[in-house]
Amino acid sequence: MEQIFNPVLFDVTTVSMAILAVVVFLALQKVEPAYGMTYSAKWGPAVANRIGWIVMECPAFITMGLIWWSSPRNTDPSLCVMASFFMLHYFQRTFVFPMLMRGKSLMPWAIVVMGMLFNTINAYLIGGWLFHISSPERYGLSWLTSPAFILGTLVFFAGMAINIHSDHVIRNLRKPGDTGHYIPMKGLYRHVTAANYFGEFTEWTGFAILTWSAPGMVFALWTFANLAPRAKALHKRYALRFGERFTSLNRKYILPYIY
Repeated sequence: MEQIFNPVLFDVTTVSMAILAVVVFLALQKVEPAYGMTYSAKWGPAVANRIGWIVMECPAFITMGLIWWSSPRNTDPSLCVMASFFMLHYFQRTFVFPMLMRGKSLMPWAIVVMGMLFNTINAYLIGGWLFHISSPERYGLSWLTSPAFILGTLVFFAGMAINIHSDHVIRNLRKPGDTGHYIPMKGLYRHVTAANYFGEFTEWTGFAILTWSAPGMVFALWTFANLAPRAKALHKRYALRFGERFTSLNRKYILPYIY
């Protein structure tokens, strides 16, 4: 375990992930993500969307759980609370969200595998920081009443609520048996094309604040780097499908009033 969480290796991985996030953001300006509304068979063999999501998201839940369980600091109150926020998100994304999916969409295995790798590394960084790299004094019991933790927690749960509500709006655009296409108009969709992505980015921005850590900030950066180009691609698809009916709404891609 000491070799896995060697401080030098950990720092190199953290910095490398930050640099890679920028590379991915730039690359996704040219390469359209191939799942959901922008699915493309060009990405090779695919799997049912529900199975793809479960397989893609579960490594984060499992990796964090193993790191938490194996740590000698696994009963520290502050660490347990912060790790439980992470686990709550991935429990919802792994075991709840896929079960609520409708339709028969596909997800390329290439996307699934890349998502698994990212989620494993991210859980390694967050879990490793909390339970192995940070000093015992860094997150004492008083951390739970610190301004950073309180503010970050409020932002985190606000983001989660936005994300879950936005997914609900998308799922209920169609009535049973309907195959039409519609523009989402409720909630944060009044301001951005991808309100669900805005919610997820808000979540991890909150997590970066409540942990006040480099791994937390890298994850928030990665979330934006991955989802912002995806939101832009969705925006273009809506514009092509609905024309002026959509463009006249003057929505941003992912950040209300900004981008």
